[in-house]
Amino acid sequence: MTLKKALPVSEIALIVIFAIIPLFLSLPYRVNIFLSWEGAYRISNGEMPFRDFGIPLGGMYWVVPAIFFKIFGPQMISLIKAQVFINIISGLAFRSVLKNLEVLPSVRFGGILLYCLSFSFINFWPWYNHTVIVYAFVALAFVIKMIMNGNNRFIYWWAGLAGLFTFFSFFTKQDGGGLILLVCSALLLYNSWVDKKWMGLAVYLLSTIAFISVAVLYFSRYDFSYWFNHGQPPHNARVSAADISNEFFGGSQWLKFYFFLILLLILSYIKDQKNFIRNKQFMVFSLMTLGILCFAAIFQVTSYTPDNCNIFFHSFAFVFIFHYLGKLVLNNQSLLRGTLALSLGVLLWWSHLYWNYMQRILKTNVVSSDFATSSTGENIVNMHNAIMSKDAFAISQGKWIPANFYTLHKMTMPEPTVQGVERILNMEIVKNNKNIKVLNMSELTFLAREMPYKLEHGPQYPLWFHLGVGMFNREARVFEEKIRNNYYDLVLFEYIDDLNNFYPFRIRDVLKTSYRQVDSFFAPRNTNPGMIEVYIKK
Repeated sequence: MTLKKALPVSEIALIVIFAIIPLFLSLPYRVNIFLSWEGAYRISNGEMPFRDFGIPLGGMYWVVPAIFFKIFGPQMISLIKAQVFINIISGLAFRSVLKNLEVLPSVRFGGILLYCLSFSFINFWPWYNHTVIVYAFVALAFVIKMIMNGNNRFIYWWAGLAGLFTFFSFFTKQDGGGLILLVCSALLLYNSWVDKKWMGLAVYLLSTIAFISVAVLYFSRYDFSYWFNHGQPPHNARVSAADISNEFFGGSQWLKFYFFLILLLILSYIKDQKNFIRNKQFMVFSLMTLGILCFAAIFQVTSYTPDNCNIFFHSFAFVFIFHYLGKLVLNNQSLLRGTLALSLGVLLWWSHLYWNYMQRILKTNVVSSDFATSSTGENIVNMHNAIMSKDAFAISQGKWIPANFYTLHKMTMPEPTVQGVERILNMEIVKNNKNIKVLNMSELTFLAREMPYKLEHGPQYPLWFHLGVGMFNREARVFEEKIRNNYYDLVLFEYIDDLNNFYPFRIRDVLKTSYRQVDSFFAPRNTNPGMIEVYIKK
């Protein structure tokens, strides 16, 4: 088999290998993964967003994890299996975009390697700020396929599928869905102008509008207009021109560098303006890449958790830059040499993403951020512990232990957390009360399966308790009234003093006066440490 024929197989293998690596590891309990677990658990048990629980997003984020819960059971490892599937789809969508744009084979392979390393490999847990991008890129892949294969009889089917996945993206998270709608519409608008055919754009827009309209009409029988965030009270709009400008001009070094370099490349290719504008491959490639960079510049403000949620832009910029530089630099190089050069460059450039894992294998990561003394008893101060942040007092993940519970198969947690969970499960009120009423305002949502207890539900019940994000004063007042009336037999409250009402402080204040605290232990966090407090009736 020649290298030219082997590369496509290698690209698919690369996507699959990077996706499945987490299946072979024991992984620490992930900050915020409680939200993925509970949403998937509820939906897999027949509950429905807005009817049975309120969320400020759409419900598409939990659909794939819920399916995997149905197949493999409600374990954390099932979330990782779901993410394996999502990451494979993500990688194939990105590869489809590059193939249809006829990117140089060596650059395509290097771009897929970068995409897998920078965007898939680090996202081995489901999270809505990642899933929204995956759905968006599937929509983009269908749009690019449609544009670059304009005479194919399936183009309107592709337009409809692009509209479906744009809807999926929008009903995962509004900002990502809205942004990909703008990017795809701009590409199809250009294509319609060049080809003088407007049906493709019309099918895409109408199908997107139709899918969204059906969903909105269906969920409107519940409290949809209250929960679904489009900037209305009690929500706060996250789209701020000032914030976007400040983040872009005050930081975003890579984004600005890519904009500068790409615009220089575009200018260098403009010779005949009329023919340039009608060069579909070049124009679509340019518009798409610039659109993705604009997408990333806005998305880093509207979806600021985690702080690298917009990291996908590197792959698109890399491919554009090296595709057109490659025509100058790689023209005289063999396919093998060009592929190796770019791949090794990517691995060197992004070594920080896999080096921590290499340190574990090579056992070179022996540094400590804790207080330490030398062999003579002197205090050691170095680059690892000179500044003692609050997180330095958290238990490092290297010291976490296996959590031997059904839902936490192959997961590790801090030993005090494991012991705290065991104490909860061994409480008399838990063992002897099959109809126990529990308010679980903590990251230990998996206890709904381990104890078990019946989850509250209803159109006014929030899925998660971040005040001002996932719930509001209306819901806080309901919980406070139930606590004052001793409605709950057991309450778990996670106190994180340096996160803004991640669990509402006002509810803790009511708990302190109306219930009796009987236990507390470390939350399973390696950043922003918290304490899980256990309350029962007085």
